[in-house]
Amino acid sequence: MDDIKKNYDDYVKSVTPTTSLAKNMWHAFLIGGAICLFGQILITLFETIGTDEETAGAYEIILLVFLAVMLTGLGIYPKLAKYAGAGTLVPITGFANSVSSPAIEFQKEGQIFGVGCRIFSIAGPVILFGILSSWVLGLLYWIGSVI
Repeated sequence: MDDIKKNYDDYVKSVTPTTSLAKNMWHAFLIGGAICLFGQILITLFETIGTDEETAGAYEIILLVFLAVMLTGLGIYPKLAKYAGAGTLVPITGFANSVSSPAIEFQKEGQIFGVGCRIFSIAGPVILFGILSSWVLGLLYWIGSVI
């Protein structure tokens, strides 16, 4: 039995891809930083053409979400995410990708059962946790302010 386990462990080691933590962190930093730099360039551009800071930020978010969904639909964003890992998940573009990916993947099942039911399959728990945790923290803050 020990020979079988050893052979299996050797096989698993031989087919498991090796990764470099430093290399993965560099890719995440590089691509995530590039996304954030592009966002800052957009904000500066919108402010240069005369919009106030809050409106420029809103335009930047809308444009980044649109571009992320478009790149997801074209199959480019998933390739970028595979290369950069968390660098593409942390900015708002990662959230847009996580919402649009299931919608694109399951559109062949129809508008209601495909897109409608599955669009929040990945992002749904994130939204739920965000709403629930903000409600709990708001309640604790309110209790603390009353006491």
